[in-house]
Amino acid sequence: MGTTSFLKRARGLLRIRNQLVRECLAELLATFVLIIITLSSSAQKITSFEMKGNLLTSYLGGALAVMVGIYIGGGISGAHMNPAFSFAMCLMEQFPWWKFPIFVVVQTLGSFISAGAVYILYYDAIWHYSNGTLTVSGPRETASIFATYPADYVSIGNGFLDQVIGTGVLMVGVMGIMDARNKPVPKGLEPVVVALLVLSIESSMAANCGCPLNPARDLGPRLFTYVAGWGPEVFRWVEGKG
Repeated sequence: MGTTSFLKRARGLLRIRNQLVRECLAELLATFVLIIITLSSSAQKITSFEMKGNLLTSYLGGALAVMVGIYIGGGISGAHMNPAFSFAMCLMEQFPWWKFPIFVVVQTLGSFISAGAVYILYYDAIWHYSNGTLTVSGPRETASIFATYPADYVSIGNGFLDQVIGTGVLMVGVMGIMDARNKPVPKGLEPVVVALLVLSIESSMAANCGCPLNPARDLGPRLFTYVAGWGPEVFRWVEGKG
């Protein structure tokens, strides 16, 4: 009885009543989980010789991470986890413009923290695989664990178009899934369907630029690699990767 009473009081003290703070924390946590699973999948693919080149594992990790993130924050913040989605929601007048920069900062921060967590988790693997040198290009590069980089044949124009089309397909697909006037998805299964949408896009549009589809997913971890030792090269258009 005493334990129950203590827990009840603790919940009362820790409860956050400000709606914006609740939404920001939910968005931070959802984005953190999305990115830590996504980057961990990439780390396994790159640093493990047994799993190297196993794209399916990486794609599944990213898609399932989206599903988990939506289940975590969907009921509080909407689990945008993506500045492009927040922007689309503003254009559709389903999200206030004044919240847009706040969500972008929170999403980028969540991605940055996730990158740090993955670096700690795979610290030994990263340094072993890279032979003690953190590089953005070459046969033992590890920067692509955290951010996406173009294939060596992709121009800046084609890379830009690649992301516009891929992100556009994602936004149209999500809007269709969310539209109550459209053919409805069974209640509670929306995150699963969105995950399948992401998996289909990753499986078909990842060859050019790695299919980030999410500015925060790329910028936050890229900023982390800049400060963690990979240096300013992470912001350059690098050719000849791998």
